[in-house]
Amino acid sequence: MIYHVLPGDSLVDEFKKTHIEGEVIVCREALVDGPIDADTLDEFWDQRARFILAEHGDDEIEYHEKVADSLNRLTEIAADDEVNLWFEYELFCSVNMWFCLSLLRETGAAVYRVEPIGLDEGHRWDGFAKFTAEDLQAAFELRTQFTKEEIALGTTLWNTYRRKNYTELRAAAAGREWPCFPYLAEVIAAAADEDIAPLEAVREIQAGGECDFGGIFEAFKQRAGVYGYGDVQVRRLIERSSA
Repeated sequence: MIYHVLPGDSLVDEFKKTHIEGEVIVCREALVDGPIDADTLDEFWDQRARFILAEHGDDEIEYHEKVADSLNRLTEIAADDEVNLWFEYELFCSVNMWFCLSLLRETGAAVYRVEPIGLDEGHRWDGFAKFTAEDLQAAFELRTQFTKEEIALGTTLWNTYRRKNYTELRAAAAGREWPCFPYLAEVIAAAADEDIAPLEAVREIQAGGECDFGGIFEAFKQRAGVYGYGDVQVRRLIERSSA
């Protein structure tokens, strides 16, 4: 079987237009937001479901059915299967991808990274947002296979990130280039400043006179695009800035 793990529902319709063979698994998580450290996978999903309920009012059962059960399929992948991870470069997508790699590590399946190729330096954090079906097809044709070392690295990155051990996070990726992890040094540096830098960016934007959410959000993307935060995360930062 061939599987494609897409970074969100927004990419599904355009992806279907490519007619690329394989089943779609949608990653509907935002693991940069909320608790992620648990002893077992079952505890992890329960922890996330409670967080989603508390923060967004979403039903825990629906979370398990739409989010957890979908991603749990990665633990059931067979050794002769192929998995394509369609994730972007920024921290938001990177953490989700590290988690997926941790689920896939023991499967022995062939795992590929499909990147938002062709973005200029100023828009590298924008990801697949403006990709057409033709763009997605081109990205798929230039995919890169994860080595066993890179899958192990992704698992290590996940485990160190979820424990907020930034010293080990930096050390894990130091000393060499990893083809399947572009911009890794920048992403890790952003992770280490995650508790401070995004909030400071929002406060600086507000101090400059911007008070409209749309304006704050766009300015935040310009200043701190490496975080890849969406509406939910930026709104929470705005709430914290005025607390």
